[in-house]
Amino acid sequence: MSAGPGSGLGPHSGQGGSVPRGMMALRGSRCPAGWLPALQLLRRGSKAVTRHWKAVHFQRQKLLALTEYLAPRPALPPRCLPRPGPRQQQEDGYARVLRAQLEATLRASRMVAVCQYNAMADEDVATLRHFLRRHDIHVKFAVSQVARPVLAQSKLRNLLPLFVCRNILLVSAEPRAREMLRVLKGVPQVTLLGACIDDTILSRQGVEQLARLPPLEVSQGQTVAALSLLPSQTCSLLQRGPALLAALLEQHLRRLRGAGGAAEPAPGPVTGSH
Repeated sequence: MSAGPGSGLGPHSGQGGSVPRGMMALRGSRCPAGWLPALQLLRRGSKAVTRHWKAVHFQRQKLLALTEYLAPRPALPPRCLPRPGPRQQQEDGYARVLRAQLEATLRASRMVAVCQYNAMADEDVATLRHFLRRHDIHVKFAVSQVARPVLAQSKLRNLLPLFVCRNILLVSAEPRAREMLRVLKGVPQVTLLGACIDDTILSRQGVEQLARLPPLEVSQGQTVAALSLLPSQTCSLLQRGPALLAALLEQHLRRLRGAGGAAEPAPGPVTGSH
């Protein structure tokens, strides 16, 4: 609502009309007396309820009732139908590939060690791989969701309790327990939990005891020496009796020859008879 200076609605006008609230707010302003602005904003009250409820027309109600969708009744009641079985989740293709690779690795390895893996820098992981690869030991990061089904169907099922958190596998085509422990001694982030060496499940203490054993070549040489010692002793014992008997007989012959030569008379000088 706009009001000019001559409208007679100002606070100093001689008429006794009511003054709007918007105009009363301008009394404390710095406007000169007897002057009003050309444009004033007046507050107007709005209705609290903008929409009232209204009953639906009777014909509209009948039309809605006629056009309401009714689902067809099933041939058998739901209580007579068999209960649905558990849904089989579709196997992920990537998980299937990882499982096949792990199965091939376990079949071709004579040593499989399970280690607990803690956070390490990428440079330390590369260094660990390098030092283990020098001894023909490979590092495999095993995911529990992939490794558990594979181990449950193999001869390594007794290693399942070791797969609790983040684990890695150290696999080798030959038993390299001594070299593996030497490398892991300088890596505290990787802890050995157990291993399967030549189809034998070993704990950490068992792996350490196996590492203290001499190499296979030395053990074979010691075994051959121990086995050949007994036959040689047996042969010497069997040959001792005949050798002693032969020595006694030879000594007896020497005595007989000495005694027979002493009993014969010595031949004298030959003389002619008269």
